[in-house]
Amino acid sequence: MTRKFIPVEEAAKEWFKNPEFSAAYDALDEEFALAEALIKARAQAEMTQEQVAEKMGTTQAVIARLESGRVMPSTRTLKRFAKATGTRLVIAFDRPSGKVA
Repeated sequence: MTRKFIPVEEAAKEWFKNPEFSAAYDALDEEFALAEALIKARAQAEMTQEQVAEKMGTTQAVIARLESGRVMPSTRTLKRFAKATGTRLVIAFDRPSGKVA
């Protein structure tokens, strides 16, 4: 069975046309930043969830949960995901513009 890849950017263009989706997305921006990064890494690697899971030695369901944004993976899991997708894990702290600690 062959699956058609739909680039995340292409799907997102359609979703963001809906003002309710756009507002809800903005409200959850920080919570879903990691999920977005995982999906983007997988999409850029042109891999399915099943392919990433196989390289990580796990199941497609685990990858789906990671990409859902509802779980917070360990650094070890993120490193394994990065290796499977041919990327490098980078963790950074960013100060929101206009904010001072």
